[in-house]
Amino acid sequence: MIPAGGSQALRLDVTVQATYRYLFHEPAPLASAGADERPLVVFLHGKGERGDDLQLIERHGLTRLIAEGRSFPFLVVSPQCPESEYWSDAPGLPEFVAGAVTRHRADPRRVYLTGLSMGGFGVWSLAQRHPERYAAILPICGGGDVRWAPRLRNLPAWVFHGAKDTVIPPQRSVEMVDAIKVAGGAPRFTLYPDAAHDSWTETYANPEIYTWLLAQRRAG
Repeated sequence: MIPAGGSQALRLDVTVQATYRYLFHEPAPLASAGADERPLVVFLHGKGERGDDLQLIERHGLTRLIAEGRSFPFLVVSPQCPESEYWSDAPGLPEFVAGAVTRHRADPRRVYLTGLSMGGFGVWSLAQRHPERYAAILPICGGGDVRWAPRLRNLPAWVFHGAKDTVIPPQRSVEMVDAIKVAGGAPRFTLYPDAAHDSWTETYANPEIYTWLLAQRRAG
């Protein structure tokens, strides 16, 4: 049983190659919500949080805020990437997300993807593979494959990057945003003029991103 307002480490088995350990956050107001009423945010961590210690996931981003006591009006699933893998090609990740939606009684029309650095790449990868499964994406200091940008033209996206990022050049985000626009989409893009690689702290501290996310709903 998961305590109201708390987070608990869980394990979700999927009938594919991979099994992911993950952190799960369920705020108290959602505990009594019925099926198909609970929005779900999937948070993908960065490269430094890979491994088999779930506490590493709480170092940065959305999971850090939750660990510090912040509660959000949505479910949060935060899987951990094995040490030798990357989110952009992790086996079974789409199936993991689909399984989490079912297991936690989330609204399949309100599933959102966000992640930072390596996790930002993972967000782009998941969205490009199955854009029809998600209501919106919020990748931070990541990058994707511009060849698949037309698949994302109808998926709401808000992209973030630091202009002084020397780890992952901001051009990686610029290229994705431009390619989606050329394909007919209308992604939002925030380029922090003074931020380096850490463009996630300011992003996740901004209440506007959560209002924007929850306003998005997949049709059907």
